[in-house]
Amino acid sequence: MAKQADSHEEWLKQLAEESKRKQEAFMNGIAQKLRRPRVTSAPEHPFRGAPDFWQAFEWPLEERMDRFEANFEAAGGHVERLADMEAAKRFIAEKAEALSAKYVIRQNQPELNGLGLEESLAASGAEVRIWNSEAEQNWRARAAESDFGIVMADYAAAYTGSVTVLSSKDKGRSVSLLPTVLFVLIPLERLKTRLGEILVNFDEAGRDQLPAGIHFISGPSRSADIENDLTIGVHGPGVVYALLVG
Repeated sequence: MAKQADSHEEWLKQLAEESKRKQEAFMNGIAQKLRRPRVTSAPEHPFRGAPDFWQAFEWPLEERMDRFEANFEAAGGHVERLADMEAAKRFIAEKAEALSAKYVIRQNQPELNGLGLEESLAASGAEVRIWNSEAEQNWRARAAESDFGIVMADYAAAYTGSVTVLSSKDKGRSVSLLPTVLFVLIPLERLKTRLGEILVNFDEAGRDQLPAGIHFISGPSRSADIENDLTIGVHGPGVVYALLVG
C-alpha cells in the first residue's frame, strides 16, 4: 500500500508510481520467461495505410456487380439487377403483394420522395410511412412494426459484399434495422471495388462533418451462440434485398 501522504494529490501520485512499478515488474517478468530482452520502444512504421498497389486496385463495373452479388449472396442476402428506379419500384411492389406487407417505412430522401412508392404500394394494401415526417410520431415504434424497410445506399463495396448506409435526421438507422424485410437501393455509380474507397471520404470530411452513424450491411442479421447455433433475424432484418439500379 502507498504510504500516508500529506495531501490528496500526493496520495494519488504515490498510487500512480506504485502502479507503474508493478507494471514494470510484470512486463519484465514476461520478458524473462520468454528469455529475450524486453522491448521498450515502439517499432518503426515506415509505411502507413494500404500499399500503393491496393490503392490502385479497381474492377470494371461488370465485375464489380458480379463480385458484389456473389459476396452478398454468400452471406445470405439477395441481389437483383434492375434497369432503373422505376423497375426498382415495381420489384418492391411485387414483393409487397406476394408477402402481404401491411406496413412499409422508408427513408426521407429525394430519390425515394420522387419515386411514387406510396401510390404503387397502396394498390397492394400496404401503408407507406416516411421516416421523421411527423414530429409527434414514435418513429422507432413505426419501424419496429413495419414489414418492409426501404433505404438508399450511400456506398457499396464489391470486394466485401457490403453496403454502407449513413444516418441523419431523415435517414434513421431504425429503417434498416427494425423491419422484417429490408430493401437497399444501390445506384451503380455508388458501387465501389474496395472498402477503402468509401472510408477515405470520411477521413477527408473531418470529424466535424461525420454523419450521426455509419452502418455496414452484409446480408441479413446473423447470430450464433457458443454452441454455433446460427439464428437469422434476431438483431435485424431476416431478409435483405440489395437492388443494383442502373
